[in-house]
Formats: sequence, C-alpha cells, structure tokens
Amino acid sequence: STIYNGYFSDASRMFMIGEVAEDRQKLVRVTKECLEKGIEAAQPWRFLGDVGAVIQEHAESNGYSVVREFCGHGVGLKFHEIPDVGRRGTGMLLVPGMIFTIEPMINMGERDIFIDEDNDWTVITEDEQPSAQWENTILITETGNEILTW
Repeated sequence: STIYNGYFSDASRMFMIGEVAEDRQKLVRVTKECLEKGIEAAQPWRFLGDVGAVIQEHAESNGYSVVREFCGHGVGLKFHEIPDVGRRGTGMLLVPGMIFTIEPMINMGERDIFIDEDNDWTVITEDEQPSAQWENTILITETGNEILTW
C-alpha cells in the first residue's frame, strides 16, 4: 500500500515460491480471475454489489468459498473507507470519480475465518484450508474504470 500526499491506495499480490501443488495453483489463479471479473463489473452507473456478485459466482462455480468479513472498500484520506462491496443490485451507485479497492479473498474450504487475538491482524481459515487474495485500487471513470495499482 502507498500513501501519497496524504491519500491511501491498497493492493495485494500472490506469489508462488518453489513447487506449488496443482490445487493451490488453481486457487491462486481463480482468485486472480475473480479480481479481473470484479474489475470488469465495476462500471459507472452500476451498483457496487454487482462487483461482489460476479466474484462470488466465479469462486463458487470453481468450488471455493468467499470470505465475507473482509471485502473491497473505499480508499482516500483513510486506509479503509466506505463503501464496502455488497450484493448484486445493492450498495452504492458507481459514479465517475469514485476510488475503491476490489479484493477477493477466496478459500479452498469453508468461508469461516478467525483473527489471531495476539496481534489482531493475522487471519486464518477456521478449517485451516488455504486461502488466496488479490487486490487492486480502481477509479471509476466516465467510460469504465482505471486500475491505479498495477
């Protein structure tokens, strides 16, 4: 993440090091596809919930679950701002000038997670199955969107 002139951005990438099992490679690939589909859905005059819906549909069609406790969010003068990504046809209307993140967190197993109480930051899946996350910050434009964090 970057803070520039008092404004925040947010991004997340996945890297596979060494020999990675085929099922884990697929999880990372499908999670990136979820991000790409979310970005495609983030168009002016649509609803923010439409973004979450295409992500969930793609993840579940591949046998995965979607973490719901964390989601894409607004960015600006704070690291996490409103709006939060929600359900299809709901949420904030996307208008030119809006900046927010899309950050699918996709689990190989169940969607349930817990946060380590020792540091209030580390997130682990309840069933201890692998999870993947990709994230970009985007700007809604008059004609579509622009990815700000490639």
